[in-house]
Amino acid sequence: MAKESSNKRNVSGAELKASTVNISMNVLIFLLGGLIIYMSYSIYVKLWGAEKSSNELIEKETPSEIIQVEVLNGCGISGVADMFTDYLRAQSFDVVNIDNYVSFDINESLVIDRIGNMSNARKIAESLNINKKNVIQQLNDDYFLDVTIIIGKDYYKLKPLK
Repeated sequence: MAKESSNKRNVSGAELKASTVNISMNVLIFLLGGLIIYMSYSIYVKLWGAEKSSNELIEKETPSEIIQVEVLNGCGISGVADMFTDYLRAQSFDVVNIDNYVSFDINESLVIDRIGNMSNARKIAESLNINKKNVIQQLNDDYFLDVTIIIGKDYYKLKPLK
């Protein structure tokens, strides 16, 4: 009889251990399932939510009240960026940076939208008489300005010098 009660204790102890392991495994499965659902939702929002917001930025049709501009000399002629800066400031644009472009072999001047509002870039291009085909978009979160202007070798045809 003593052996039977000892076996019952061992069996019930084994059953208790198995029950605890089962509960632990079920909790772990539940937590991992929740994690998978959360990660799937996060990926969905990143892929389709970001696409929607970037399309909203690209479709803006109203230029900003204050347009911050960077003027880069891409033609190599000394003083051209200063002349363009004076002209743009007289037109009420906020020129925040004047510098040289990485090279001086730019044939046609470019206007680059940096924030996703092409109407800002078009407004600048129109005020400088830059061809619409030279207005492009290169979004970059590292820039703290709206538009970059790269002055090319066609600078003498543009409004500031006419």
